[in-house]
Amino acid sequence: MRTRRIVVIAIAIGLLAGCGRTRVVREYPHKGGRATASRTALPPVRVSEPKYGATAVVQRGQTVYRIATENGITALDLALWNDIPPPYVIHPGQRLRLYPRDGREAAVAASSTATRAPSTPATPARAPASTSAASATPPSAPVASSLAWRWPAEGAVADTFAAGDPTRQGIDIAGKAGVPVRAAADGVVVYSGSGLVGYGELVIVKHNDQWLSAYGHNRARLVNEGALVKAGQQIAEMGRSGASRDMLHFEIRYNGKPVDPLRYLPAR
Repeated sequence: MRTRRIVVIAIAIGLLAGCGRTRVVREYPHKGGRATASRTALPPVRVSEPKYGATAVVQRGQTVYRIATENGITALDLALWNDIPPPYVIHPGQRLRLYPRDGREAAVAASSTATRAPSTPATPARAPASTSAASATPPSAPVASSLAWRWPAEGAVADTFAAGDPTRQGIDIAGKAGVPVRAAADGVVVYSGSGLVGYGELVIVKHNDQWLSAYGHNRARLVNEGALVKAGQQIAEMGRSGASRDMLHFEIRYNGKPVDPLRYLPAR
């Protein structure tokens, strides 16, 4: 029942009419009763490996979460790649892409490169893996953004974005529990919850039809879905939910695909 409840939370995301504040604090108790990080291994942030050229036809009774799980991608990515708005309703017979919007071009380029490359007797078994890695590498980030991005939190960058690395789709900003987490640009909150495994307490802000930002591992979420937020407005408190230390995992996505936040944030 707990798993079913998490599934419902992750998929049935609707924009709420109210703009109230939600405060959620997760504690990890140990001997002595003080809040600290869990001693058990925490799951890594779950990310998707696009399947360029592949599609899935919705069958009766299927949900975005079920199709995503069966194909090894996240429900959020599947919804973003197919422009499915909250509350993520799909219909039997609908065909969904299992790759980002421009993935088909990337796959063709990778295939063309592999065809031109000379083959050797020692590498046939490695060729598929190499082709897969090339096709999974996201295209270059857009040159410019019309948004005036700002840093979402104070602190040093502990881990950076790496194109093609599914474990580094954003940056990690180290800090102390309770440090304000702020909206990086004006927008509307389209997700506020803990239903996406690996992100802990997560807030997602949509800035326009192309751009959104994600703020993970918070100690507290201070905004509801549907709330309008301004750049610099506090939306959460830094924490370690779903992480091994206090930090903010921050992502910027363009048309659903992660891009390097450091290319858009102002120099410090």
